[in-house]
Amino acid sequence: MTALTTASALSESNAREEICRVGKSLFERGYVHATAGNISVRLDNGFLITPTDACLGFLDPAKLSLLDADGHHVNGDKPSKTIALHRRIYDASVAFDASTRCVIHTHSTHCVALTLADNDHAETRSSFVQPRELLPPITPYFVMKVGHVPVIDYYRPGAIEAAEAVAQTITRYGEQGTPIRAVMLSRLGPNVWHHSPATAMAVLEELEETAKLMQQATHPITPLSHMQIQELRETFGAKW
Repeated sequence: MTALTTASALSESNAREEICRVGKSLFERGYVHATAGNISVRLDNGFLITPTDACLGFLDPAKLSLLDADGHHVNGDKPSKTIALHRRIYDASVAFDASTRCVIHTHSTHCVALTLADNDHAETRSSFVQPRELLPPITPYFVMKVGHVPVIDYYRPGAIEAAEAVAQTITRYGEQGTPIRAVMLSRLGPNVWHHSPATAMAVLEELEETAKLMQQATHPITPLSHMQIQELRETFGAKW
């Protein structure tokens, strides 16, 4: 894992506490429900992830799943099946941001609602030439804090095809000079990633609240103009 140790990691004990703190916060504020969602942290020598079928509001630090650098379960409860997807996100994203340390997946209501009208038949699936995106650039903080959110066509939960599509999408956007911090799994929910559980949570919050604005608008929404986005690039370094 030489390439993965270029960024400073939380200690395992601190990562356990942060995962539980963030999970509780998301649950109490309605960003996750029941046993939906999962959180992982990339350590210098492996990964921590929430257990399968765990409620993020009632996590026990001692029961989080610890995996080694090859993804083998070391201790704790049985890991979420989405560890394969999280590992592909880490593998792809560190090429563009070596400090990527946390992935959060939820079934956030407003994000999912925006994908329910998608027609996922083979003839209408998005392509890497013309990828679909969940939201247009409608607010400055969405542009600055979240950025582009490609929609990944529907696959069953845990499907390896979804993990590969996500990794390829991260690489494509990064190589085009617009690295991303989120993707949307159609009909399932967003995956977001950042340097820590707290910063990844902030991305998720901004994404879900922007989706809420989009869904609840009762009139046509005008995206920010090219000039307005360019100003955000020049002033704040926005990657749009």
